[in-house]
Amino acid sequence: MTIKKKSLTLLGAAALSLSLSGCGVFDYLIYKPDIPQGNYMEKQQVEKLRIDMTKEQVEYVLGRPVLRDSFSDDTWYYVYHYKSGRDASIIHKELIINFNGDKLAEVKGDYDLSTEFNTPLEESKLPEINTPEGEPLIPEQRPQAEPLVEEQETQPETLSEKFE
Repeated sequence: MTIKKKSLTLLGAAALSLSLSGCGVFDYLIYKPDIPQGNYMEKQQVEKLRIDMTKEQVEYVLGRPVLRDSFSDDTWYYVYHYKSGRDASIIHKELIINFNGDKLAEVKGDYDLSTEFNTPLEESKLPEINTPEGEPLIPEQRPQAEPLVEEQETQPETLSEKFE
């Protein structure tokens, strides 16, 4: 082989290797969408769960489960899978809910439960506010009963006056 053919072959091999490695170098310029799948749940939603809630109440709070057990409708699976397009990081969270009949019995998974989870919904209290017990809440009354804005009387226009 001549020197010209050897140099041309070497140059072609170098160009080929550079073009193939260039795909990895410019990978950050290519748009890749984020891929969320399943049930996205906030921490506040899971903290609303209480033992002995009905299936309808749990579905109202969390939404429909991704999967219900085929052999028994007493186990519900809430799964959330998120893959970032930018850095290919993956977030995977699961929540498994078990019922005893129609009542919530157990919750397992990657979410923290409220400290009041074991208090049934009927026995739990609403957050208290700083008012004496027994007194109803009455909004403040204005001392004068006059309107804040004075109304001006206008005379109704007739159609003939309006178009003249």
